[in-house]
Amino acid sequence: MAVTAYAPASTGNVSLGFDILGLALAPIDGTLLGDRVSVLSEQAEFSLVNTGRFAHKLPADATQNIVYDCFIGFQKEMAELGIEVQPVAMQLEKNLPIGSGLGSSASSIVAALAALNAYYGNPLNSEKLLRLMGKLEGQISGSVHYDNVAPCYLGGLQLMLESEQKISLSLPVFDDWYWVICYSGASVSTSAAREILPAQYDRSTTIDFGRQLAVFVDALHRGDRALAAAVMNDVIAEPYRKSLLKNFDAARSYAEQEGALAFGISGSGPTVFAAVDSQQTAANIKLWLEQNYIQNEDGFAHICKVDTRGTQVSEDV
Repeated sequence: MAVTAYAPASTGNVSLGFDILGLALAPIDGTLLGDRVSVLSEQAEFSLVNTGRFAHKLPADATQNIVYDCFIGFQKEMAELGIEVQPVAMQLEKNLPIGSGLGSSASSIVAALAALNAYYGNPLNSEKLLRLMGKLEGQISGSVHYDNVAPCYLGGLQLMLESEQKISLSLPVFDDWYWVICYSGASVSTSAAREILPAQYDRSTTIDFGRQLAVFVDALHRGDRALAAAVMNDVIAEPYRKSLLKNFDAARSYAEQEGALAFGISGSGPTVFAAVDSQQTAANIKLWLEQNYIQNEDGFAHICKVDTRGTQVSEDV
């Protein structure tokens, strides 16, 4: 029996929640904007087949792939529980570009660990599995953080709590908002995007950050769309990271002119997002971004809604 897990794309930060907010995304046209990982069978040696639009960007050596790291991490976790895990044959359908700001590594990690856990009868509960996902993500970024893996796994809009009991809290979302995302085709590494940020921030900036996040969460719970949109302003990363993104200011200007509620950088970039309350406005912004923000054949744009389901696991007999 084979097991397949699909893990959706996500946008970290959502402008005003640096490292502590994340949102799962689902294109309204049904496109699978996320990675799929299958565990096919047990065998003598580990093997991995890469497929999908961005498979050619992955290392040819299976042991250099994050999916292999997930298998080793899961195997060690099971050994601590007294469960022996044999080598397996796996398949990665890589639909997300690497270094896109759409949680590409998180999607592969979450799908791989969800599939492995299901294949072995779900020995890890959701909280333990999520912590393992964060640990594996940390191996790539250099530090454990959950702003992509939590929404990717759980769905919806997640606020990182990271207590001993619970990793994240699910926040309300506005069902009538559309999220236009556009990947330029360029690549921005998380480490490079972090290096461009200042080591310290002044008091007024940190006060603005705290105020905006508090007001945003309150507005979500009270259903105040106008107030929530008004505080979606990135005072931490965007002023510095936008220099890495070609045509960012023009994209923001057009989106705001068209009536976007908010516009910002998805995660570390170069993907940008616009939050809007009209499908026609979303279509206009998507078209402009396709014509003016995309730089090469790898780029794409989608109109999305919030993916409230998160990771989906299926079994193939």
